[in-house]
Amino acid sequence: MRIAYLINQYPKVSHSFIRREIQALERLGIGVLRVSVRKPEQCPDPADQSEALLTQFLLSPFVMLSAFVGCLATRPVKMLQAIGETYSLSRRADRGQLAHVAYLLEACQLARLLSRQGITHVHAHFGTNPTAVALITKRLAGITYSFTVHGPEEFDRPLALKLTRKIEAAEFVVAISSFGRSQLMRWCSHHEWSKLKVIHCGLDSSIWFSELEHGPCESRTLLCVGRLCEQKGQLLLIDAVAQLKRRGMDVHLVLAGDGELRPAIEEKIVALGLKDVIEITGWLSGAQVKERMLQCRALVLPSFAEGLPVVLMEAFALSRPVVTTYVAGIPELVQDQVNGWLIPAGSLEKLVEALVAVLNSPSELLEQFGAKARETVKVNHDADIEAVILKRCFSNVLLGEG
Repeated sequence: MRIAYLINQYPKVSHSFIRREIQALERLGIGVLRVSVRKPEQCPDPADQSEALLTQFLLSPFVMLSAFVGCLATRPVKMLQAIGETYSLSRRADRGQLAHVAYLLEACQLARLLSRQGITHVHAHFGTNPTAVALITKRLAGITYSFTVHGPEEFDRPLALKLTRKIEAAEFVVAISSFGRSQLMRWCSHHEWSKLKVIHCGLDSSIWFSELEHGPCESRTLLCVGRLCEQKGQLLLIDAVAQLKRRGMDVHLVLAGDGELRPAIEEKIVALGLKDVIEITGWLSGAQVKERMLQCRALVLPSFAEGLPVVLMEAFALSRPVVTTYVAGIPELVQDQVNGWLIPAGSLEKLVEALVAVLNSPSELLEQFGAKARETVKVNHDADIEAVILKRCFSNVLLGEG
C-alpha cells in the first residue's frame, strides 16, 4: 500500500509531527511519497535535512507549465472539470484567482507525479491550499484524497477556504482533537460526520518514552517554544515577566523560535529593561529544544489561538509541567492543577498568578505534576499507536478493509 503526503512546505521546523507520522506509517509497512509545494527555507534539524532528500517539490514554473500542457493534451475533459473546480474554489476566496491558477498548475504536476509512481491516494496536511490542490487533482486524475485539519486557521476562515466543499469531496478528514472535530461538524452536513476522525499528533516512543522519567528542574528558567507571532502571546508573556521582576522574583525566560514579531519583541525587551532576563534563541533543532526543556522549570505557552501544540506533548514527555491557555484542544491534554496550569487566554493577571505559582512550587509538587504529565502523553500521544488508527483509515479507502 502506497500513498502520497502533500504539505505546503516540508520539511519545516514546526512540522516535526508530520515527519513522525510519516515515519510511524512506514514502520507499519505503508510506502509514503513525500510531496511539498515549496522547498523549505531552513532545516536546522538533521532529521529534517534527511527528510528533504526524500521529498519531491512541486513549485517549479517550467515543470508545472509542461505538466499543464501535457494534461490539456491527454485528458481535456478532465482538465475542464479541474478548471471548473479551480474556479469554484476561487470564488469569494481570500486568495485571488492568480493563486488558484497556481493551485491548478501544481495539481497538474502532482497528477503526473502520482501517475508515474502508481499512487492513487493523497493525504494533505492542513485544510488550506494543500487540500485545494488535492481536490483539483481529484478532478483531474480521478485520485482520492483525505486531509488533516489542525486549526486555528481553518476555523478562522472556513467559508473562504471552502472547508465544506473539501470535506464533501474527501474520503475522510482527520481532526487532531475532539474540539477540532466539533468545529468540522459545524461546517459540513451531519451526513458527513462519519468521515470525521480524531487522530492525535504523537511522539516517537523510542525517543521520548524509552528514557527514565526525568526529575523536576530546580532552575528559575521558564521556556516558551514557538513561532514569534501575535497568536502565541509572547508579548503578553514579556509583560508578565516584567511584573515578576518588579516584585523582586528571580526568573529567566527563554523564547525558542523566530518569526515576524521578533523585532517588536526585541524592542519591548529593551524598553522594559529585560535584556539580562529574556533570551531569544532563534530556531532550534529537535535535540536542542529537548535540551532546553530539560533545563527549564516549566514550559509556558500563553497562546490566544491554537490547535493542539505538539510542544506541550514534548514537555510532558520530559516530565515538565506547563502553563498554557484553555483554548481549542489544549484542555484535552492539560488538566489544571494536575499536570500544569490552565489560564484564560489574554489575561495578564492570571498569567502572572500562574507563573508565581510555578516559581514558588516545591520540587515535590513539580515532580507530581511532571509524573502525571508524562503518563498523560504516553497514553494518548504515542505516534505508533495513532498511526495504527490512520493506517486503518487508508486501508478502508485503498483496500476496502473494514
